[in-house]
Amino acid sequence: MRKLLPLLTTAVLGAAACNQGGTKSNADTTNTANSSVANSVETIAPAAGFDTTIDGKQVKIAYLKNSNGIEMAVTNYGAKVVSLLTPDKNGVKDDIVLGYSDLKGYLTGHEEYYGGVVGRYGNRIAKGKFKLDGKEYSLFLNNGKNTLHGGKKGYNEVVWDMEQKDPKTVVFHYLSPDGEEGYPGALDITMTYELTDNNEFKVSYSATTDKATIVNLTHHSFFNLHGAGNGTINDHVLYLNADNFTPVDSTLIPLGKNIPVKGTPFDFTTPTAIGARIDEDNEQLKFGKGYDHNWVLNKKAIR
Repeated sequence: MRKLLPLLTTAVLGAAACNQGGTKSNADTTNTANSSVANSVETIAPAAGFDTTIDGKQVKIAYLKNSNGIEMAVTNYGAKVVSLLTPDKNGVKDDIVLGYSDLKGYLTGHEEYYGGVVGRYGNRIAKGKFKLDGKEYSLFLNNGKNTLHGGKKGYNEVVWDMEQKDPKTVVFHYLSPDGEEGYPGALDITMTYELTDNNEFKVSYSATTDKATIVNLTHHSFFNLHGAGNGTINDHVLYLNADNFTPVDSTLIPLGKNIPVKGTPFDFTTPTAIGARIDEDNEQLKFGKGYDHNWVLNKKAIR
């Protein structure tokens, strides 16, 4: 096996965009099952609600907790974060990640990517085609003229092997066979979720492949610091150390260039409320139906 990719993503809180066609600021979080304050993730997402089999594999749930009282529920169906119960500055706990309280919600709900891993390739592939080593590959078109987040059945819909290593750590494994969803090469993936005592939710990815392929793994949780189901995130203040972003066409395919954020609604180089400029007359906001774009992070860190 040839080592393909070592990746490490660490965040205290994070969110992924790229919905099916975008959403208005990715902020309307009122239609979720996890919408009430609870004392434990076991109460929000009982294990019985995930006890079934899909494609001959057992679906289950694991509960993580750090020393500061932050709790997380994760399921091996799509490696989804189901709940993230977090105390505020006054010690009042609320669930700040969007999700459903049982498996049925994920199978029938309106948002298939809640809390899950995205792959084999996150974001869009134009016209569902790519060339690699002189050969053209065709993928399933599940987002208009394009392929989104892996295709018809992405990694967010498969049952992963899951092992809880300790009260704060769970490890997932999935072997994506050669040709799955049209991608070349068997991809052997190991992924770790860790809830650290520094209040970080840390996601670590590694993968190997037996032939040349393309891969872009990412995580797709939606966060609301008001608590899931408690209105929008338009008043959340966002800072991005990014002087440029990638503009897109009307189907949300990047145009292949970076443009400065200065003077545009995409400038978050100073802390700004997410919804402060969401309704401005801007072509890129219209294409994304809000923010559904990539920011180009500055290489030099801010200290």
